[in-house]
Amino acid sequence: MYPSDLTDDEWKLIKPFFPDPGYDKPKNGRLRDWPYRLILDAIFYVDKTGCQWRQMPSDFPPWGTVYTYFRNWKLDGTWKMVHDALRDQVRINARKCPQPTAASIDTQSVKTSFKRGLRGYDGGKKCKGRKRHIAVDTFGLILVLWVHSAALSDSLTGHIILACIKKHFKKVRKVWSDCGYRGFLEEWFYRRKPKRELEITKRPQGKFVVQAKRWVVERTFGWFEGSRRLSKDYEQLPESSEFFIYICMIRMMVRRLV
Repeated sequence: MYPSDLTDDEWKLIKPFFPDPGYDKPKNGRLRDWPYRLILDAIFYVDKTGCQWRQMPSDFPPWGTVYTYFRNWKLDGTWKMVHDALRDQVRINARKCPQPTAASIDTQSVKTSFKRGLRGYDGGKKCKGRKRHIAVDTFGLILVLWVHSAALSDSLTGHIILACIKKHFKKVRKVWSDCGYRGFLEEWFYRRKPKRELEITKRPQGKFVVQAKRWVVERTFGWFEGSRRLSKDYEQLPESSEFFIYICMIRMMVRRLV
């Protein structure tokens, strides 16, 4: 058993999202060789340790089988569905409404590996790779996630994140951001005469000071560091990068709920 494996209580919590009727009573064909719990343990292991698919320990299912499930659940939206359901449950357990009323947005630039795929150069952070663009609630749980080229500025892409917040989280009335969103985003936001407020916090002069309300999004980026797969962007497709972030958050929320 590995530290990243699901415990019995954690599996009971997440099992309803992965119904497994075909393992015991297949409708057609032969019995499947591997239960969903072992598949999930293997995916959590890859996310936590950062190893390559082909380098998984031999006591897990074959890497091709594990990757196929990861890809299928990515394409059919299972990872996103599980993530959103657990996020709502965490908020309910904290006696909060599933729909947040405030959010914070920010980006994190990360280097990419030598694989082919979308990438760009972030002149501000002096980093060639991709940006993780997220919006989080007051608990630091992800509301909106978008991985894109690091060459795109925060101000020019922030309106897409705000549009997603408006579409899927209609109760949000206030959004915090840092000074990187000044300029185009401010003009675009207030030109539309919105019912919500955008507060762009200014960086204080002198020594480092924790910014009120905005530190939660920085803490979320810190949670990513607990998964070595996220220490650098190793994926060829930005969509795969997004779903490894969802997997990291799923593992964290499952432990919080047990």
